[in-house]
Amino acid sequence: MRARCISNRGFTLVEALTAITLCTLAGAAVVLALNSTYHSNERMIRWLQAQGLAEQLADEIAGKRYHAAGADPEQWPLGPGPAEGPSRSQYDDIDDFAQYTAAPPVDSWDVAVGQGDGQGGWRHPALQLESRIFQSWQQQVRVHYVDPADWSRNLPPGQTSRIRAVEVKILYVGADGAVQELARVRRIFAYVPPP
Repeated sequence: MRARCISNRGFTLVEALTAITLCTLAGAAVVLALNSTYHSNERMIRWLQAQGLAEQLADEIAGKRYHAAGADPEQWPLGPGPAEGPSRSQYDDIDDFAQYTAAPPVDSWDVAVGQGDGQGGWRHPALQLESRIFQSWQQQVRVHYVDPADWSRNLPPGQTSRIRAVEVKILYVGADGAVQELARVRRIFAYVPPP
């Protein structure tokens, strides 16, 4: 009879504390794993958004002429002429984007990304992204002449060729002023004279 009473006693205090400690450690490991996954997903989403913005701007530039009508394909310096700008919608050739920067990122109509309808107007307020999402982001474009023998090498300022590289960067500017590159797209364009 005494053996039956001993087997029905339950957990001792030490056993209960050990079980609680093990459950706490397992819970902490799960929380750390979830936190790490969350931050990893957040970085991936930020990278995908930045890469999409960079590709979209590079595609827009690729749709422009190599050089302005009547201009030399090897003109120097690169940049928009007096009649081209200040809005990106007035850029008509690749070199107009030579020193382009926008913070926060904007579409071709100079409307903040996520706010415009793609035609120079505004989205319905219920469909607009919160303006703070891209507030610390920046678009940056650089156009360089490229060495015809090595397309990965930009020529020094003042030297020209019939090949240009367009580099589009999406940057994140932290509150402390530190700049982090989120995405970069480089495309090469060559001038082919008309027949």
